[in-house]
Amino acid sequence: MNSMKKIKIEKVTLNVCTGINQETLKKGIKLIKNLTTKSPVKTLSKKRIPAWNLRPGLPIGSKLTLRKKEAEDILKRLLQTKDNKLKKSCFDTNGNVSFGLHEYIEIPGMPYDPEIGIIGFQVCVTLERPGFCIKKRKIKKRKIPKTHRITQEESIDFFQKEFDVQLEAD
Repeated sequence: MNSMKKIKIEKVTLNVCTGINQETLKKGIKLIKNLTTKSPVKTLSKKRIPAWNLRPGLPIGSKLTLRKKEAEDILKRLLQTKDNKLKKSCFDTNGNVSFGLHEYIEIPGMPYDPEIGIIGFQVCVTLERPGFCIKKRKIKKRKIPKTHRITQEESIDFFQKEFDVQLEAD
């Protein structure tokens, strides 16, 4: 196989979206900190939505990005929670994967914390190939050619080989 076609995990992003409730936001931050031992950042709203009492700059969630070995380790634990089964709809057309967990207590080795209660979060996995840096560099940025992009089928195949993931019906 061509070494430039080898797929790898660029990053895993953990996201807890809480809305305007600041108590739930503190619980979400503590959850991510307990799960990874790293401090997440707060996400801020960008729009004003009067019906939801949102205004620009209001903290509405928290997120944390993991890369390299940490990303693979946490992803293995999170996939065990889902019994290594994902729906085909979790995979997008660019090769990225997103799924949610309803309760953090289902994660192996994660004890129940009464201060947090029951809360869930989203997991987003971004895949890349060697050469994807051309879209991020400062000088002479370029788009990824169609032949080098990761398709949905390729990302499903990657997860089946690397993490023993089975597809379940939508």
